Amino acid sequence: MKNIIAIVSTVIVMGLILYVYSKGPAYQGGEAGRIIEDLKVVQQEIKVDSIKEKKNLEQEKLKALRDKVGNTAQFEVSNAYKSKCSSCHGVDGSGTQNGKKLMGPSLIGQSEEMIYKNLVDFKAGRKENLIMKGLLINLSDNELKNFAKEISQFKVKRDALNKN
Repeated sequence: MKNIIAIVSTVIVMGLILYVYSKGPAYQGGEAGRIIEDLKVVQQEIKVDSIKEKKNLEQEKLKALRDKVGNTAQFEVSNAYKSKCSSCHGVDGSGTQNGKKLMGPSLIGQSEEMIYKNLVDFKAGRKENLIMKGLLINLSDNELKNFAKEISQFKVKRDALNKN
């Protein structure tokens, strides 16, 4: 009896195998297999595209950094100005960087006296700007005068650069 059950089971399994084979590639992983392979190819293309995008973004950042360094090298300013002022007013005090408007206004063309008065007013809180007050609060009057003197000379420096 065991042999008969084994033979019948084998015949049934073989019959199912032949039935599935006769139904075509969809039942043999053919169509589904192609879809899966297509998905793998698409995923690889997406990875390649994202790698290219990252590389392009890195190149743009590098170019922006080179431009910034180039501008800094051409337009000489003190380290104090670079660290406290240039991020808002630009390396050259124009209020722009790489053609984009920064949050600080242009300082070019203002007199030394006007700049000094504004710096003192920001420090004292007579002009309201928390960023300026925070940057200036620990500076001495002599340091404020040095900033005013340096910034007042930006127009002359910029004009000299534009002539070259």
